[in-house]
Amino acid sequence: MYNFFIDDVQLPIAPASMSMKINNNNQTIVLMNEGEVNILKKPGLTEVDFEILLPNVQYPFAVYPNGFQPAAFYLNKLEKLKISQEPFPFIVNRMRPDGSLLFDTDNDMLFSLEEYTIEEDAENGFDVNVKINLKQWRPYGTNRVDVTNKSSKKEAIVISKKQRPTISKRTSKIYTVKQGDTLWAIAKKYLGDGSKYTELAKLNNISNPNVIKVGQVIKLG
Repeated sequence: MYNFFIDDVQLPIAPASMSMKINNNNQTIVLMNEGEVNILKKPGLTEVDFEILLPNVQYPFAVYPNGFQPAAFYLNKLEKLKISQEPFPFIVNRMRPDGSLLFDTDNDMLFSLEEYTIEEDAENGFDVNVKINLKQWRPYGTNRVDVTNKSSKKEAIVISKKQRPTISKRTSKIYTVKQGDTLWAIAKKYLGDGSKYTELAKLNNISNPNVIKVGQVIKLG
């Protein structure tokens, strides 16, 4: 079983396949006496491609954590993400039939919505098919250099000022439960107050706040 989250929205049906490519930034050069060598550099940005079915009919095999939503609801979310020009978390977790977690993606990794294609086919009935391309986003900033001339001694003073990142890194709004977690501890770590576990329980429709499962995805706000 797969669970797919884009920002704080869970997609109702997991795609049949997904491609996640970690791009290469290594560089090979030829040295006069050594031949070809490989200069290792930090990996490039990760790219994710997948195709998703957005249903306009309520299917028993689909997931609706907050009730059934038509395809237009998810298309509107994609449009807002594209227009906002802000990064967002993309989380995938895979679970065994018994509910135990097989793997999940890095909750701290942020992505941008590069492009998406909406396709309608008579074979899909009223449902909508969407091809989505995401690219990893990394925070970055700039340095400003101020040069001041002292007229008396003709000296130049260089002051380097680090600017704030062009976009502040967003805190993930979703957390995947791991072994040993409690709702109180999650509220303490991410909301700064353990007593807010009742708010998390209400937000995630958890009837018993003392019972959460490994692999369960918790909305933080």
